[in-house]
Amino acid sequence: MIAPEKLYQLESGQKRRKLALTFGELERDIAGIAEKGLEYNFKQLSRTDYIKAVAKLVLEDPKLPESSASQLKKLLEEIPLDERRVCNFARNELLKIIGTFPAEWDLVIAPHSSEKLTVEKRNFYKGVCVYAEDIRSPFNLGSIFRTAEGLGCEKVYISPNCTDPEQTKAIRSAMGCIETLGYTRSSLDELPADVPVFVLETGGTPIDEFDFPEQGIVIIGSEELGVSPEALKRATYGRVSIPMKGLKASLNVGVAFGILMQKWVEFLEKSDS
Repeated sequence: MIAPEKLYQLESGQKRRKLALTFGELERDIAGIAEKGLEYNFKQLSRTDYIKAVAKLVLEDPKLPESSASQLKKLLEEIPLDERRVCNFARNELLKIIGTFPAEWDLVIAPHSSEKLTVEKRNFYKGVCVYAEDIRSPFNLGSIFRTAEGLGCEKVYISPNCTDPEQTKAIRSAMGCIETLGYTRSSLDELPADVPVFVLETGGTPIDEFDFPEQGIVIIGSEELGVSPEALKRATYGRVSIPMKGLKASLNVGVAFGILMQKWVEFLEKSDS
């Protein structure tokens, strides 16, 4: 961590950027998931006192709106200090001043674990898998991994033409879930032959009426083209759709997959009860 007095000496633009990064590092440290080498180690001040010191630098920023300054002051006066909330609020206010969209910046500095986990340590629904076919956006692919891990997929398959999960943007949006889950790159023909395979695509059975399998593989396709004709043929278990009412009648593939996974999990939980 850089000393507060050194931060004070920086030019305004550089100071804001450095402060935003510092608050992000502090958030990770508070959550207990600091990246190696970025743990809080400033010996002259406790972490709480350090946060107060750097937050005061934000209060001195002439571009900080009065309403934001007032709210930050209130947060700093709380006992005990909610360290993470102070850091998060100050960071996002700085990003507004800088002109960077918080969502973009979060992908760079949002908390994620660097610990490599294995499938054996995870809780998941055995045999529940997803096949990502030709997903081009690394952000969407990362989102798919994050949803798959969070909602209990056992395994992720990706098609030969899917974007690289090791791409930086995919890793950031996956929040560590690519390492946690791992993946198998395979063609449709290489998918296991003895499990149900179905697709998430328009023109199918409404999701509330779909009879999900206890185990199986759901194929999800790109937003531009949907699943391929080959995938539709491979999906001998059927096709499930999410009914929509909007004029656009379109969902981001990561969002659509999240809706499907929640419905699949609800089905599995009811089956076990």
